[in-house]
Amino acid sequence: MVNDFFSIDKRSLKQKKLQYDLVVVGGGMAGVCCAITAARQGIHVALIQDRPVLGGNASSEVRLWVLGATSHMGNNNRWSREGGVIDEILVENTYRNKEGNPVLFDMVLIDKVLAETNITLYLNTVVFDIDKSSGKSISKVYAFNPQNATKYEFSAPLFSDCSGDGIVSFLSGASYRVGAEDKEENMELFAPNKNEYGELLGHSIFFYMKDTGKPVSYVAPDFALKNVEEAIPKVMKPEYFSTGHHGCKYWWLEYGGRIDTIHDTEAIKFELWKVVYGVWDYIKNSGKYPEAANYTLEWVGVIPGKRESRRFKGHYMLIQQDVIEQREHYDAVAYGGWSIDLHPADGVYSNKNGCNQWHSKGIYAIPYRSYVSYDIENLFIGGRLISASHVAFGSSRVMCTSAHGAQAIGMAAALCIQNDRMPADYIQPELVKELQRKLIASGQYIPKLKLNGFGGKLKDAKIAVSSELSLKELKHNGSFFRLNYPAAMLLPLKGRVQKIQLLARCETDTTQSVEIKTSFKSENFTPDVTIFKNEYLLKEGEQLITVDFSNIGVEKGYYFICFSKNNLVEIAESDQLITGIMSVFNYQNPAVSNYGVQDPPPNIGVDKFELWCPMRRPKGKNFALQFTPSLEAFGSANLKNELLRPVVGTNAWVANMNDENPTLTLTWDEIQTIGKMRLFFDTDADHAMENVQMGHYDSAMPFCVKEYKILNDKREIIYSKTNNHQTVNDIVFEQSILTTSITIRLEHPSAVTPAALFGIIVE
Repeated sequence: MVNDFFSIDKRSLKQKKLQYDLVVVGGGMAGVCCAITAARQGIHVALIQDRPVLGGNASSEVRLWVLGATSHMGNNNRWSREGGVIDEILVENTYRNKEGNPVLFDMVLIDKVLAETNITLYLNTVVFDIDKSSGKSISKVYAFNPQNATKYEFSAPLFSDCSGDGIVSFLSGASYRVGAEDKEENMELFAPNKNEYGELLGHSIFFYMKDTGKPVSYVAPDFALKNVEEAIPKVMKPEYFSTGHHGCKYWWLEYGGRIDTIHDTEAIKFELWKVVYGVWDYIKNSGKYPEAANYTLEWVGVIPGKRESRRFKGHYMLIQQDVIEQREHYDAVAYGGWSIDLHPADGVYSNKNGCNQWHSKGIYAIPYRSYVSYDIENLFIGGRLISASHVAFGSSRVMCTSAHGAQAIGMAAALCIQNDRMPADYIQPELVKELQRKLIASGQYIPKLKLNGFGGKLKDAKIAVSSELSLKELKHNGSFFRLNYPAAMLLPLKGRVQKIQLLARCETDTTQSVEIKTSFKSENFTPDVTIFKNEYLLKEGEQLITVDFSNIGVEKGYYFICFSKNNLVEIAESDQLITGIMSVFNYQNPAVSNYGVQDPPPNIGVDKFELWCPMRRPKGKNFALQFTPSLEAFGSANLKNELLRPVVGTNAWVANMNDENPTLTLTWDEIQTIGKMRLFFDTDADHAMENVQMGHYDSAMPFCVKEYKILNDKREIIYSKTNNHQTVNDIVFEQSILTTSITIRLEHPSAVTPAALFGIIVE
């Protein structure tokens, strides 16, 4: 029992003083990935989150899907899902939670963080003040947890601000911007007209509904919006409004772009509640939607999802031209690929389109300099705080891009602690290579970067494999695809192009156009160069089309074998799934402003080009093709090239399907001491893996090797794995292995998908 008597003096709250190597403020996707990356490098991390769950806009409190360069698979960024920890999280969530339950995603994040012994997690803990040891250095942050009535004092040599609004950076005095730059400042032609379009992106609140199976009445609160059709023009537009929509589909329920998106957040929240409950009243009680009679309002967000507030000054400011021109940076540590996505500041009340999304022709690099505070020497800026113009921020702000960059922060922080350096030191060209190598080795793809420092002991090993896929055909499964819109196979080619045969079925005599297209930039997947075109006369019924490209020689790269729209023609399909090849389609996906061709207005600094995108499984099957000679792009030499996804080539060793025991052996001339290994598998980096609402056909990606064994030179099994579904597999031996060889025996993922491996690190 506690019986505390009156005191004339005021009482003090419980206080804790804590010391860490790195303090990460903000537990959204950026903060989570930053903290995990740093902790795995052996430094001690405090992760401070002001909410009861992790994930920020991705959490069950907001329920926005996590997306980045893949953009719902609606752009030309093939195999572009971000690597490293963010990939691990999305792959794990898809495996455990393919239906997209937001509550289960909360637990995936908590599980990942709690698994790291070097992270101490502080939920419900709000940073409110800082101390500085000098004008340019933070020494402490102060926070309060109202749940346990405790004040915290966190000391550290390094801080990472991933807080969204930048509470640490702001309190430290760091330079920042809010709003849109004038067009002339950076010569950004897409910079908005501030009077007409506004300067800021607003907040959103979503809602979920469910069918109860019986009539449900609804009485709106008094504050709910009444004149919905007049106030919200978009409810009259079917591309925006439908009683079949809920959750993220209502991203355009947005408000706050013309006021203070930090200090007016509570007012914005109440305005959005007014909108949500008014829209629901309109659905239930306007009499226009009888199909909603049995629907009930299951959930409404209690905090708004924020898009934009402060952006802090780094050593480089990302601008529109970096995104659209895909400019290279010597210190690239991350990439983006979401469209430049700007919204009218009037949000839900605007009569303009809810967004203007303009894609680049491929992914673009983000430099390390954009993540290092220009003013505060021991501060990293992560998530949507990074140094970017308003226009570039329209792309870089999304969660996968934020998380990918924050992983670079976490790795840099660990290097700083281990080598007694400061964040800006790694801006130096020679030092940033060390950071880039560490990131690549963790599975983080960096565009166009090859540092020739990959694989550890692999570089001195001889590689022998039981087979290499020589692709002679993709077998017909009996089904056909009607060419109601253009379709293509995306194939890795080099040298003389193969003769290709395919089975077509026609309703009547017709002609069919076939083209070969490729990208002007070899790393892209935008078919903006045509190198072959021919017309083929087809007869009614089934027949083989022989497309002979034998007079064409090509540089190594990806090429589109394109079949023009012709609704009289069907092409044979295949159930086979092969790493590094896929079908794509020139169709429309309005959800990401994909109308087959990106056709921007003049003078906004954006390119016109075709959009060729995949369909989600089980749709979008490969086409049944025969190759003469066989397609050769799957050799074991790919394992040493540092590229752990298809870029220019497949970059994978793939075994033959008829190889009953796919085996890879590494041999050294002398005995090696091996303590750990890392294997990189194919988890279909083209699949967007939205964490909530969308749902996915597969829980484990069909390309991924699920079972394998590792043997030493005595043919003894030293490691065995079953039920693998992850991209990166870390194998740490309890005792170091002394051996002259390592053998990896893989099992094919299925009868239609051969075993594939992108890379190996042996240490």
